[in-house]
This record gives sequence, C-alpha cells and structure tokens, in this order.
Amino acid sequence: MARALVRRALSLAAAASSPAKPSFSTAVAPLRSPMDDRLLRLLRSEINYISERRPPYPPPKAFKSFGVEDRPGEQWVRLRATRGAQDEEVKVDATMFDGAAAPPPDAPLFRRVESLERGPRLHLSLIVEVSRADRVLGFICSAWHDELVVRHVLTLRDADGSSTSSGGRDFVKLEARERESVRKFLQEREVDDELAEFLHDYMANKEKMELLRWLKTVESFVEKNGEEEFLAGIRMTLDLFQSSNYGN
Repeated sequence: MARALVRRALSLAAAASSPAKPSFSTAVAPLRSPMDDRLLRLLRSEINYISERRPPYPPPKAFKSFGVEDRPGEQWVRLRATRGAQDEEVKVDATMFDGAAAPPPDAPLFRRVESLERGPRLHLSLIVEVSRADRVLGFICSAWHDELVVRHVLTLRDADGSSTSSGGRDFVKLEARERESVRKFLQEREVDDELAEFLHDYMANKEKMELLRWLKTVESFVEKNGEEEFLAGIRMTLDLFQSSNYGN
C-alpha cells in the first residue's frame, strides 16, 4: 500500500505539472508558483472527495473478545485476547491487503464476468499465536472476505519449555481428523470466517484513513516547500522502494 500511496501522489503531481495557459498579468507574483497552486487544488479536491463522499469511519477498538491494537502509518494490525483460567493469550497479526485471487484463465466466460462484477477477491495474511504456560502454537492463515484458510501449523515452544525452529506442517497434508481438530481449536478461540470478514472491513477502512492522512501530509509539505522539493522527495522514496523489498 505504501508504494501505491507514493504513486498516487506522483500522479497528482504529474497532473498539476501539465501545461497551463500562460498568464500575462502584471500583478505581483504570488508566493507559490502556479504549479504549486494547481497541485494544491488537486490535493484538496481529492481530500474533500474522500472526506465527504466516502469518509472512513472511526475504527473499532474491539471485536468479540479481541482488543484491536493499531497505529497510524503501520501496514498491519494486531488483535489480542486473553481467555480461560490458564491465562491463555491469543494474538493475531494481520497484514493489509497483499494480493488478490483471479479466476483461472480456463474458467467459463460467465465465471470471469461474475468475478469482474464482484471486483477482486482480496487477500490478507494472518499469523496467529496461541500462548499457554506449557507451549506456544502458531498458525499461518489466509483471510478472504468470507473465509479463513489455515496454511501451516507450527509449534513455537514445546511442552518442555524448549523453543523450536521447526518449519511447521503444511495444513493440507494433515490427516482429515487433524485438520478438523485444528479448525475446531481456532474456532473456539474466535479465529474463524467472521474474523476474516471483520479484518477485511477494517483494512478497507484503514486504507482510506492512510490515504487521507498521506494526502494531508503532502498538502502540508507542498504548502511549506513547493512542488519541486516534494517531487524530489517522492522520487527518492520510489528509488528506495525499487532497491529494497520495503513496500511490497
């Protein structure tokens, strides 16, 4: 998402830099250049559209037994719950949208049309940890809007208290009885399809909040420094993205 925000800002700046009709006014030149003013108008138009037409809502602080821990600018969110007499802790770390499922190329035409009408089926990645006094279990999951899918099962700390670096077990390779036990274990801790749906709605709202925050930051920067310094900073940021894995 960070890269998308940067490119969105660059597209606004590019629009602002398009040739404008020359002015032959003899009035004193404004403090900002015409390009700066045009970029600010575009930014403010975008901010007003998001704020008035599809504004983000105040994010919920809890979901069922989970408390929600989130910070502006972060690309993930954490849910945490304590349950039972053993003070078992359930921790869920969820990314923002990191992929989308497309219909297979050989899918019937009506399936592909349905997919286009519904929009992309977005994906979140989840890391779930269930900690007890005797052991820590881990689960790597995929969260679709209507479904939570377990991918891997890991033992992070054994019953004897020793840590393990085991790569875990592929969920689909477990026996049917084991898979059902894992699903039931997670459902009892409210890690289920309802949680996946909540996280999708939460992240869609968070993306709006992050975009709005970004645009307001850019607006403030352009007001103080002008478009040229803004574009130089954005291009430097894109260079950093392209030379590292950050923002993927």
